[in-house]
Amino acid sequence: MNFAVSLTALSTVICSAAEVEILHDQGKAAIEASASIKKLAGGFKFVEGPVWVPKDGGFLVFSDIPANELKQWKEGEGVSVFRLPSKNANGNTLDLKDRLVTAEHSARRISFTTRKDNIKTVVDEHDGKKFNSPNDVVVKSDGSFWFTDPDYGLPKDATKEMPGNFIYRFDGTAKTTTVLVKDFDKPNGLCFSPDEKRLYIADSGKPHHIRVFDVAPDHTLVNGRVFCVIQPGGPDGIRCDAAGRVWSSTGNGLQVFSPEGTLLVKVNTPEAAANLCFGGKDGKTVFITARTSLYAIETKTQAAPRPTAP
Repeated sequence: MNFAVSLTALSTVICSAAEVEILHDQGKAAIEASASIKKLAGGFKFVEGPVWVPKDGGFLVFSDIPANELKQWKEGEGVSVFRLPSKNANGNTLDLKDRLVTAEHSARRISFTTRKDNIKTVVDEHDGKKFNSPNDVVVKSDGSFWFTDPDYGLPKDATKEMPGNFIYRFDGTAKTTTVLVKDFDKPNGLCFSPDEKRLYIADSGKPHHIRVFDVAPDHTLVNGRVFCVIQPGGPDGIRCDAAGRVWSSTGNGLQVFSPEGTLLVKVNTPEAAANLCFGGKDGKTVFITARTSLYAIETKTQAAPRPTAP
């Protein structure tokens, strides 16, 4: 066999691999098989936590964790600095008033931003102990904050005060924090189902799976079970779309699952994906933070409706 010829053939196969693989008929409602990935920006250190902010014509905020920056991307304008320093921010979301809510590693807190120069602490401790390094956060329709707290981003000179890596709920009205689940290895991304009756939580540690819990009327999580296992790599950022499908980052892109846990679609990205969100003018663009770059792909769906203040 001619080695040079065989290597060329292999390269051709790899380069021609489909960016979108529809694995089940249900996946056709989520994205076109012909959809292509667009690189919006690159040259970052490690990007995470994208969130679409609908005000001022709409723009994307995302984290460059090692660079200690929050970045902003806007169509026609490209990337600019949104906040520096960011306290090594990771996950971002919006609260009911459209304020930016951020999980900050080095500050070991959840914060919200009213203006670029006005950042307030939401919560930074439980029972007198500092959190490890909050990773991702979501806001429920009652205004409560639900977040994961692995020790990935714990500063090297800091002491771990929590006895484990837990999932929490913070009630901003009552000013109370509750530990919801204690048996995750490295709890990471999380998202509610569209009706908020389920909470999905990624474990990017040894299990490499997403678990789903029923949300009880008293705000506890019950009936926890494995929703899916992610390969290659593991789950990090996850989002639910309006139809209840779960979109997860993976070691080679994104995977989309039905509400029953059936794998429907694979989206292959040039770099390992860390997180994603829906946004854009029609809400159907999926923005992907992948190692050193920001990518986007058009879909046929939108994010699960986001709760707003009455």
